[in-house]
Amino acid sequence: MQTHMSREIGEIPQAVARLLDNSAPVLAAAGRALREKDPAFLITIARGSSDHAAHFIKYAVELQAGRPVASLGPSLASIYKTNLKLAGGAAIAISQSGKSPDIVSMAQAATDAGAVTIALTNTLPSPMASACLHALDICAGPELAVAATKSYVNSVVAGLAVLAEWTNDDELRRAVAELPGHLQRAVELEWDELALALAGAESLYMLGRGPALAIAGEAALKFKETSEVHAEAYSAAEVLHGPVALVSSNFPVITFAARDAAEGSVTDIADSLADKGGLVFATSDKVKKARPLPFVATGHPLTDALALILPFYGFVEAWSRSRGFNPDAPAALKKVTETR
Repeated sequence: MQTHMSREIGEIPQAVARLLDNSAPVLAAAGRALREKDPAFLITIARGSSDHAAHFIKYAVELQAGRPVASLGPSLASIYKTNLKLAGGAAIAISQSGKSPDIVSMAQAATDAGAVTIALTNTLPSPMASACLHALDICAGPELAVAATKSYVNSVVAGLAVLAEWTNDDELRRAVAELPGHLQRAVELEWDELALALAGAESLYMLGRGPALAIAGEAALKFKETSEVHAEAYSAAEVLHGPVALVSSNFPVITFAARDAAEGSVTDIADSLADKGGLVFATSDKVKKARPLPFVATGHPLTDALALILPFYGFVEAWSRSRGFNPDAPAALKKVTETR
Protein backbone atom coordinates (compact mmCIF):
# COMPACT_ATOMS: atom_id res chain seq x y z
CA MET A 1 0.00 0.00 0.00
CA GLN A 2 1.31 3.45 -0.92
CA THR A 3 2.06 5.66 2.07
CA HIS A 4 0.94 9.26 2.43
CA MET A 5 4.61 10.25 2.46
CA SER A 6 5.31 8.49 -0.85
CA ARG A 7 2.25 10.06 -2.45
CA GLU A 8 3.20 13.51 -1.22
CA ILE A 9 6.77 13.19 -2.48
CA GLY A 10 5.36 12.35 -5.91
CA GLU A 11 3.15 15.46 -5.74
CA ILE A 12 6.05 17.88 -5.18
CA PRO A 13 6.54 18.94 -8.83
CA GLN A 14 2.84 19.70 -9.20
CA ALA A 15 2.77 21.50 -5.83
CA VAL A 16 5.65 23.74 -6.94
CA ALA A 17 3.89 24.50 -10.24
CA ARG A 18 0.72 25.36 -8.30
CA LEU A 19 2.66 27.72 -6.01
CA LEU A 20 4.26 29.55 -8.92
CA ASP A 21 0.91 29.88 -10.72
CA ASN A 22 -1.37 30.74 -7.81
CA SER A 23 0.87 32.88 -5.62
CA ALA A 24 2.77 34.84 -8.28
CA PRO A 25 1.23 38.25 -7.39
CA VAL A 26 1.97 37.98 -3.65
CA LEU A 27 5.47 36.59 -4.27
CA ALA A 28 6.17 39.60 -6.49
CA ALA A 29 4.67 42.01 -3.94
CA ALA A 30 6.85 40.64 -1.14
CA GLY A 31 9.91 40.93 -3.37
CA ARG A 32 9.07 44.55 -4.20
CA ALA A 33 8.63 45.33 -0.50
CA LEU A 34 12.14 44.05 0.18
CA ARG A 35 13.55 46.01 -2.75
CA GLU A 36 11.92 49.19 -1.46
CA LYS A 37 13.05 48.56 2.12
CA ASP A 38 16.59 47.59 1.08
CA PRO A 39 17.10 45.84 4.44
CA ALA A 40 20.57 45.77 5.97
CA PHE A 41 19.93 42.24 7.26
CA LEU A 42 17.32 39.52 7.33
CA ILE A 43 16.21 37.20 10.12
CA THR A 44 14.41 33.87 9.88
CA ILE A 45 11.90 32.44 12.34
CA ALA A 46 11.14 28.72 12.15
CA ARG A 47 11.51 25.28 13.70
CA GLY A 48 11.95 21.72 12.41
CA SER A 49 11.82 21.19 8.64
CA SER A 50 10.74 24.81 8.28
CA ASP A 51 14.00 25.85 9.92
CA HIS A 52 15.91 23.75 7.37
CA ALA A 53 14.00 25.63 4.64
CA ALA A 54 15.03 28.86 6.36
CA HIS A 55 18.65 27.69 6.41
CA PHE A 56 18.50 27.17 2.65
CA ILE A 57 16.97 30.62 2.16
CA LYS A 58 19.70 32.09 4.37
CA TYR A 59 22.42 30.89 2.03
CA ALA A 60 20.44 31.97 -1.03
CA VAL A 61 19.94 35.51 0.30
CA GLU A 62 23.55 35.86 1.37
CA LEU A 63 24.81 34.61 -1.99
CA GLN A 64 22.41 36.55 -4.22
CA ALA A 65 21.51 39.67 -2.22
CA GLY A 66 24.67 40.10 -0.14
CA ARG A 67 22.70 40.59 3.08
CA PRO A 68 23.62 38.72 6.27
CA VAL A 69 20.91 36.39 7.54
CA ALA A 70 20.48 35.08 11.08
CA SER A 71 18.09 32.51 12.54
CA LEU A 72 16.50 33.92 15.69
CA GLY A 73 15.30 31.74 18.54
CA PRO A 74 11.54 32.28 18.85
CA SER A 75 11.86 32.11 22.63
CA LEU A 76 13.49 35.56 22.52
CA ALA A 77 9.96 36.93 22.15
CA SER A 78 7.73 34.22 23.64
CA ILE A 79 9.74 33.46 26.80
CA TYR A 80 12.34 36.18 27.29
CA LYS A 81 10.23 39.13 26.03
CA THR A 82 13.30 40.70 24.43
CA ASN A 83 12.87 43.93 22.45
CA LEU A 84 15.10 43.48 19.42
CA LYS A 85 16.17 46.38 17.22
CA LEU A 86 14.93 45.13 13.85
CA ALA A 87 13.72 48.31 12.17
CA GLY A 88 16.50 48.23 9.58
CA GLY A 89 15.85 44.67 8.54
CA ALA A 90 13.41 42.12 7.24
CA ALA A 91 12.10 38.81 8.57
CA ILE A 92 10.84 35.59 7.04
CA ALA A 93 8.70 33.37 9.28
CA ILE A 94 8.03 29.82 8.09
CA SER A 95 5.45 27.41 9.47
CA GLN A 96 3.16 24.97 7.71
CA SER A 97 0.38 25.40 10.26
CA GLY A 98 1.12 29.03 11.03
CA LYS A 99 0.01 28.68 14.63
CA SER A 100 2.90 27.69 16.89
CA PRO A 101 2.74 30.31 19.66
CA ASP A 102 6.48 31.02 19.83
CA ILE A 103 6.78 31.48 16.04
CA VAL A 104 3.77 33.79 16.06
CA SER A 105 5.18 35.81 18.98
CA MET A 106 8.53 36.31 17.26
CA ALA A 107 6.90 37.25 13.95
CA GLN A 108 4.67 39.80 15.71
CA ALA A 109 7.66 41.21 17.59
CA ALA A 110 9.55 41.67 14.31
CA THR A 111 6.58 43.45 12.74
CA ASP A 112 6.15 45.67 15.80
CA ALA A 113 9.87 46.50 15.69
CA GLY A 114 9.54 47.86 12.14
CA ALA A 115 10.91 44.99 10.07
CA VAL A 116 9.38 44.01 6.74
CA THR A 117 7.87 40.65 7.72
CA ILE A 118 6.93 37.82 5.37
CA ALA A 119 5.04 34.67 6.37
CA LEU A 120 5.49 31.47 4.36
CA THR A 121 2.69 29.12 5.37
CA ASN A 122 0.48 26.34 4.09
CA THR A 123 -2.43 27.64 6.15
CA LEU A 124 -4.29 30.86 5.39
CA PRO A 125 -5.65 32.46 7.42
CA SER A 126 -3.46 31.69 10.40
CA PRO A 127 -2.08 33.56 13.42
CA MET A 128 1.41 33.77 11.91
CA ALA A 129 0.03 35.15 8.66
CA SER A 130 -1.84 37.82 10.62
CA ALA A 131 1.34 38.72 12.51
CA CYS A 132 3.26 39.51 9.30
CA LEU A 133 2.93 42.28 6.74
CA HIS A 134 3.00 39.87 3.80
CA ALA A 135 1.42 36.41 4.00
CA LEU A 136 2.30 33.94 1.25
CA ASP A 137 0.35 30.74 0.71
CA ILE A 138 2.93 28.12 -0.27
CA CYS A 139 0.13 26.06 -1.89
CA ALA A 140 1.58 22.68 -0.91
CA GLY A 141 -1.91 21.30 -0.43
CA PRO A 142 -2.91 18.80 2.28
CA GLU A 143 0.11 17.06 3.82
CA LEU A 144 -0.98 14.07 5.88
CA ALA A 145 2.35 12.39 6.59
CA VAL A 146 4.02 13.64 9.77
CA ALA A 147 7.33 14.08 7.95
CA ALA A 148 7.12 17.28 5.89
CA THR A 149 8.13 17.00 2.23
CA LYS A 150 5.91 19.12 -0.01
CA SER A 151 5.78 21.97 2.49
CA TYR A 152 9.58 21.96 2.88
CA VAL A 153 10.23 22.21 -0.85
CA ASN A 154 7.48 24.77 -1.47
CA SER A 155 8.74 26.95 1.39
CA VAL A 156 12.19 27.05 -0.21
CA VAL A 157 10.75 27.74 -3.66
CA ALA A 158 8.64 30.59 -2.27
CA GLY A 159 11.77 32.05 -0.68
CA LEU A 160 13.69 31.77 -3.96
CA ALA A 161 10.85 33.37 -5.92
CA VAL A 162 10.73 36.30 -3.49
CA LEU A 163 14.52 36.62 -3.66
CA ALA A 164 14.42 36.74 -7.47
CA GLU A 165 11.93 39.61 -7.33
CA TRP A 166 13.84 41.40 -4.58
CA THR A 167 17.11 41.33 -6.53
CA ASN A 168 15.47 41.61 -9.95
CA ASP A 169 17.44 38.54 -10.99
CA ASP A 170 16.18 37.21 -14.33
CA GLU A 171 18.46 34.17 -14.21
CA LEU A 172 17.02 33.09 -10.87
CA ARG A 173 13.49 33.86 -12.05
CA ARG A 174 14.03 31.57 -15.02
CA ALA A 175 15.55 28.83 -12.86
CA VAL A 176 12.59 28.94 -10.46
CA ALA A 177 10.09 28.86 -13.34
CA GLU A 178 11.80 25.74 -14.73
CA LEU A 179 11.79 23.92 -11.38
CA PRO A 180 8.64 21.80 -11.85
CA GLY A 181 10.17 20.01 -14.83
CA HIS A 182 13.52 19.48 -13.11
CA LEU A 183 11.84 18.24 -9.94
CA GLN A 184 9.76 15.77 -11.91
CA ARG A 185 12.97 14.25 -13.23
CA ALA A 186 14.52 14.30 -9.76
CA VAL A 187 11.59 12.55 -8.07
CA GLU A 188 11.94 9.66 -10.53
CA LEU A 189 15.58 8.96 -9.60
CA GLU A 190 16.35 5.91 -7.49
CA TRP A 191 19.13 5.52 -4.95
CA ASP A 192 18.97 1.74 -4.82
CA GLU A 193 22.71 1.30 -4.34
CA LEU A 194 22.59 3.48 -1.24
CA ALA A 195 19.69 1.47 0.20
CA LEU A 196 21.60 -1.77 -0.24
CA ALA A 197 24.83 -0.38 1.19
CA LEU A 198 23.30 1.10 4.35
CA ALA A 199 21.52 -2.12 5.31
CA GLY A 200 21.53 -2.11 9.14
CA ALA A 201 23.25 1.25 9.64
CA GLU A 202 22.38 2.95 12.94
CA SER A 203 24.44 6.13 12.61
CA LEU A 204 25.68 8.23 9.71
CA TYR A 205 26.81 11.67 8.57
CA MET A 206 25.17 14.00 6.07
CA LEU A 207 27.56 16.52 4.49
CA GLY A 208 27.20 19.62 2.35
CA ARG A 209 28.31 23.21 1.94
CA GLY A 210 26.31 26.33 1.24
CA PRO A 211 22.68 25.59 0.27
CA ALA A 212 23.51 21.88 0.10
CA LEU A 213 24.35 21.98 3.82
CA ALA A 214 20.71 22.96 4.43
CA ILE A 215 19.71 19.92 2.36
CA ALA A 216 22.00 17.75 4.52
CA GLY A 217 20.27 19.08 7.65
CA GLU A 218 16.83 18.26 6.29
CA ALA A 219 18.02 14.80 5.25
CA ALA A 220 19.42 14.09 8.71
CA LEU A 221 16.11 15.08 10.29
CA LYS A 222 14.19 12.75 7.97
CA PHE A 223 16.42 9.81 8.93
CA LYS A 224 15.62 10.45 12.59
CA GLU A 225 11.89 11.03 12.01
CA THR A 226 11.15 8.09 9.73
CA SER A 227 13.72 5.43 10.63
CA GLU A 228 15.00 6.18 14.14
CA VAL A 229 18.54 6.39 12.76
CA HIS A 230 21.08 8.72 14.35
CA ALA A 231 22.10 11.06 11.53
CA GLU A 232 24.09 14.26 11.93
CA ALA A 233 24.57 17.03 9.36
CA TYR A 234 27.92 18.79 9.08
CA SER A 235 29.60 21.20 6.76
CA ALA A 236 31.96 19.17 4.59
CA ALA A 237 34.70 21.44 5.94
CA GLU A 238 33.58 21.28 9.57
CA VAL A 239 33.54 17.48 9.60
CA LEU A 240 37.34 17.56 9.44
CA HIS A 241 37.51 19.45 12.77
CA GLY A 242 36.70 16.52 15.04
CA PRO A 243 33.75 14.48 13.72
CA VAL A 244 36.05 12.83 11.17
CA ALA A 245 37.43 10.75 14.03
CA LEU A 246 34.34 8.51 13.82
CA VAL A 247 34.76 7.82 10.12
CA SER A 248 36.45 4.46 9.86
CA SER A 249 35.66 1.13 8.23
CA ASN A 250 32.24 1.30 6.53
CA PHE A 251 30.97 4.32 8.50
CA PRO A 252 28.22 5.71 6.21
CA VAL A 253 28.46 9.24 4.81
CA ILE A 254 26.06 10.86 2.35
CA THR A 255 27.50 13.95 0.69
CA PHE A 256 25.15 16.46 -0.94
CA ALA A 257 27.07 18.30 -3.65
CA ALA A 258 25.45 20.80 -6.01
CA ARG A 259 26.87 22.15 -9.25
CA ASP A 260 28.26 25.27 -7.58
CA ALA A 261 31.54 26.80 -6.44
CA ALA A 262 31.81 24.35 -3.53
CA GLU A 263 31.46 21.13 -5.54
CA GLY A 264 35.20 20.56 -5.98
CA SER A 265 36.04 21.00 -2.31
CA VAL A 266 33.09 18.86 -1.21
CA THR A 267 33.97 15.99 -3.52
CA ASP A 268 37.64 16.16 -2.46
CA ILE A 269 36.54 15.72 1.16
CA ALA A 270 34.18 12.90 0.21
CA ASP A 271 37.07 11.12 -1.49
CA SER A 272 39.34 11.66 1.51
CA LEU A 273 36.73 10.10 3.81
CA ALA A 274 36.40 7.14 1.45
CA ASP A 275 40.19 6.80 1.67
CA LYS A 276 39.80 6.41 5.44
CA GLY A 277 37.52 3.45 4.87
CA GLY A 278 34.21 5.28 5.11
CA LEU A 279 31.21 4.13 3.09
CA VAL A 280 30.87 7.43 1.24
CA PHE A 281 28.28 8.46 -1.35
CA ALA A 282 28.07 11.81 -3.17
CA THR A 283 25.67 13.51 -5.58
CA SER A 284 28.43 14.32 -8.03
CA ASP A 285 30.18 12.75 -11.00
CA LYS A 286 33.46 14.35 -9.91
CA VAL A 287 34.20 11.88 -7.12
CA LYS A 288 37.02 9.40 -7.69
CA LYS A 289 36.77 7.17 -4.60
CA ALA A 290 33.37 7.95 -3.12
CA ARG A 291 30.36 6.36 -4.82
CA PRO A 292 28.27 8.64 -7.07
CA LEU A 293 24.52 9.03 -6.56
CA PRO A 294 22.13 10.06 -9.37
CA PHE A 295 21.17 13.74 -9.45
CA VAL A 296 19.50 16.30 -11.69
CA ALA A 297 21.51 19.31 -12.86
CA THR A 298 19.11 22.26 -13.19
CA GLY A 299 21.50 24.83 -14.64
CA HIS A 300 21.44 27.10 -11.57
CA PRO A 301 23.40 26.44 -8.36
CA LEU A 302 20.48 27.22 -6.04
CA THR A 303 17.81 25.14 -7.74
CA ASP A 304 20.42 22.43 -8.35
CA ALA A 305 20.93 22.12 -4.60
CA LEU A 306 17.19 22.03 -3.90
CA ALA A 307 16.60 19.23 -6.42
CA LEU A 308 18.91 16.96 -4.38
CA ILE A 309 16.29 16.46 -1.68
CA LEU A 310 13.75 14.71 -3.92
CA PRO A 311 15.62 11.47 -4.63
CA PHE A 312 16.63 11.42 -0.97
CA TYR A 313 13.00 11.69 0.13
CA GLY A 314 12.09 8.75 -2.10
CA PHE A 315 14.99 6.74 -0.74
CA VAL A 316 14.30 7.39 2.95
CA GLU A 317 10.58 6.65 2.66
CA ALA A 318 11.28 3.24 1.11
CA TRP A 319 14.16 2.57 3.51
CA SER A 320 11.94 3.35 6.50
CA ARG A 321 9.39 0.77 5.35
CA SER A 322 12.14 -1.79 4.70
CA ARG A 323 13.17 -1.46 8.36
CA GLY A 324 9.62 -2.11 9.55
CA PHE A 325 8.63 1.49 10.32
CA ASN A 326 5.60 3.49 9.20
CA PRO A 327 7.01 6.71 7.70
CA ASP A 328 3.56 8.32 7.92
CA ALA A 329 3.40 8.06 11.70
CA PRO A 330 6.79 8.18 13.44
CA ALA A 331 6.73 7.21 17.11
CA ALA A 332 6.25 10.05 19.60
CA LEU A 333 5.74 12.67 16.86
CA LYS A 334 2.69 14.55 15.62
CA LYS A 335 2.03 16.68 12.55
CA VAL A 336 1.64 20.03 14.28
CA THR A 337 3.95 20.84 17.19
CA GLU A 338 3.09 23.96 19.16
CA THR A 339 5.86 25.35 21.36
CA ARG A 340 5.98 28.39 23.57
